[in-house]
Amino acid sequence: MALGDVATVILAGGRATRFPGKLEAEVDGEPLLLRVYEHVREAAPVIIAGRGSFSSALDERLTCPIVIDRRPDRGPLGGIVTAAGTVHAARIFVVAGDAPNVTTAVLHALDDAWETGDEAAVPIHGTQAEPLAALYDRMALLREGGALLAERESASMHALLDRLRTRRVPLDAAFFTNVNTADDLIRSQGRS
Repeated sequence: MALGDVATVILAGGRATRFPGKLEAEVDGEPLLLRVYEHVREAAPVIIAGRGSFSSALDERLTCPIVIDRRPDRGPLGGIVTAAGTVHAARIFVVAGDAPNVTTAVLHALDDAWETGDEAAVPIHGTQAEPLAALYDRMALLREGGALLAERESASMHALLDRLRTRRVPLDAAFFTNVNTADDLIRSQGRS
């Protein structure tokens, strides 16, 4: 079910130094980035924040805009702030392009937990927060994310959460597997 006034931003601009080309590596027969896209595209319009296009075969299957990160090498926050400046939705669901198990169920759980005055709804499991699978108020993200990027060379997503009125939403850890190495990719096979 689609949500109103939400846009999804898939982060795909990292250097992937531990696993070059990982976003095009296959998980259960499809490129990792395409799997993430397919898992979240039904709930809200999708934008991919990245360094540029991908292989022509993958580009053909990604039927969404790709926004070039104006702040390359500033980490996920740089990509999110760039993408947030290109959309008009009130809230942004941020998803890492290397998180093959994040689905619309995560977005719906965060949306259900959202209350008036919230600026972020972030999944937690145990003591671990997942800011790269979270729902953000777009204006608060632009305000505080932009300020952090102006203040610091390296601004973390956790620093952003500290500056926002953040609701923590307990969710199953199985959603939040990241693929950072070839071994991670092998472990992610057969899970959806």
